[in-house]
Amino acid sequence: MQRASGEAPVLWGSMVGFGRYSYRTESGHEGEMFLTGFAPRKANMVVYVMPGFGTAADQLQALGPHKIGKSCLYLGRLSRNDLAVLERLVRASVTEMRRRHTAEGAGAPQR
Repeated sequence: MQRASGEAPVLWGSMVGFGRYSYRTESGHEGEMFLTGFAPRKANMVVYVMPGFGTAADQLQALGPHKIGKSCLYLGRLSRNDLAVLERLVRASVTEMRRRHTAEGAGAPQR
């Protein structure tokens, strides 16, 4: 994930994040979050693909066993997944988050 994001890992509670961006919700709440990250959980490894999976159907099919949530990719054993596909998913996610948060002026990702 460090190679895919170009960012060093940082602990965010029980999650490991790479990069950061600032956001503001429609209700006015402001905060910061990592561009991408993961959390080792008992049942699954959770990989955070922040913009979601709208254009990733082909890559998800090639990834191997997984489940998805809105921005969460749930993986069982990494040895059963194609890590090159996972790296491409993470790289595309980071690129899209940088594009969104630089173009919208909502806060460019900070290093």
